[in-house]
Amino acid sequence: MRSRINALALALSIAASMLLVACGGAAAPAAEPTAAPEAAAATEAPAATEATAAPAAEAVTIRYGLWDGNQQPAYEACAAAFTAENPGITVKVEQAGWGDYWNGVQTGMVSDTAPDVFTNHLAKYPEFASKEQLVDLKPFIDRDGVDTNQYLAGLADLWGRDGKTYGLPKDWDTIAVVYNQDMLDKAGVTVDELNNADWNAKDGGSFGQIIKKLTLDANGKNALDADFDKTTVVQYGFIPGGSGGAYGQTQWSHWAVSNGFKFNDGLYATKYYYDDPKLAETIQWYANLNLVDGVAPTLADVKSLGANALFTGGKGALTTDGSWMIGAYTKDTKFKTGFARLPKGPEGRKSMFNGLADSIWVGSKHQEESWQWLKFASSPACENIVGSYGVVFPAVQSGVDAALAAYAAKGIDVSAFTAQATEANGTFLFPVTDYASEIGPIMDALMDSIMLGEKTAVDGLKEGNDQVNALFQ
Repeated sequence: MRSRINALALALSIAASMLLVACGGAAAPAAEPTAAPEAAAATEAPAATEATAAPAAEAVTIRYGLWDGNQQPAYEACAAAFTAENPGITVKVEQAGWGDYWNGVQTGMVSDTAPDVFTNHLAKYPEFASKEQLVDLKPFIDRDGVDTNQYLAGLADLWGRDGKTYGLPKDWDTIAVVYNQDMLDKAGVTVDELNNADWNAKDGGSFGQIIKKLTLDANGKNALDADFDKTTVVQYGFIPGGSGGAYGQTQWSHWAVSNGFKFNDGLYATKYYYDDPKLAETIQWYANLNLVDGVAPTLADVKSLGANALFTGGKGALTTDGSWMIGAYTKDTKFKTGFARLPKGPEGRKSMFNGLADSIWVGSKHQEESWQWLKFASSPACENIVGSYGVVFPAVQSGVDAALAAYAAKGIDVSAFTAQATEANGTFLFPVTDYASEIGPIMDALMDSIMLGEKTAVDGLKEGNDQVNALFQ
């Protein structure tokens, strides 16, 4: 198994898509969901003894769970297309917010009420797999001749362990800076300045200066002014997404890795490096945006109101977020928003690269039908439909083409996300290890304590590192 994404292959694939869209060669987004034939990669092959196909004796309803409400219409369209080709199988798409979603999946596995097929996350699946709560898809993949090379380079590798496969890829994401165009214009900050900004953990670099310039107090003074009053801020330069917990995907991981930090030594590593001084100085800078400089809201405000709500409510000029949130920012704001590149750190620009997949719960009473749906949902037939909705970047190339065309048709520039994905050494993997359900609470509490000023980053991260690594002993 490869331990990292083949960045060159991914870059070539996405770059080709962008060129196709620029030349007007990509398909326009569908006006209405339409069924599409399954790709050749998902056609049936002679049955293997490990997984033998059996036609449904009676009508079956498959429950399919996901947490992203923005994607629900796209997958309902996929479900309709699937049922049109498989009249005996109906797919019921069920959506719940992140916290409720995972509570429902986990408790459902105990109470026998979990969805048959569900969207899975790299931080979650190792524990499900270790508890034998997921169906090994390898026999089905082999039986039906599904070509996992249809997915963008390396995505399928993330979902295998010890010869077993626990998911088939559905999408991927990167991180970028989100900006309020009106606030930039009033401050005299250009998008080019944002795209060419640098960052360091000592003083924030030119990006830190931009944050200060965009922060205003009640008297109209920005944070570069000696008379700035951080107790009367009416416009923050930056809205952090909270403390970020163990991984800081949208919050601080990009700063930290661009500063020379690494979480661990790769897939299924058994040691974390949370005590790295490079991480400590990064997190202290991040916490001090509020604690010292007053250019960001308090952790209490972010937790109670939500970072996205603060930004879309016009309380701040900049934030960082993932490509799955593009639609939310462009639909939910009354002002013009845009997406800029992450600033260059000492080690360059870095973004966490994450890929989701669908898995089958081992307790499903309809595993064959669940597999048929999962196979369809992860094929070009469905991923092209998902791409046409312009909500995420699907895991197959044709789906990416469709997504880029859909964003272009809406007049949305998503190049900050795609350029990060195509940049040499511009991405790093979401950490995939055992004990994620225990690592999370440990680091959530400690990161919160740092953001609240109760502990220094050096002390808190050393404590957290010791507790996390003790799990692997």
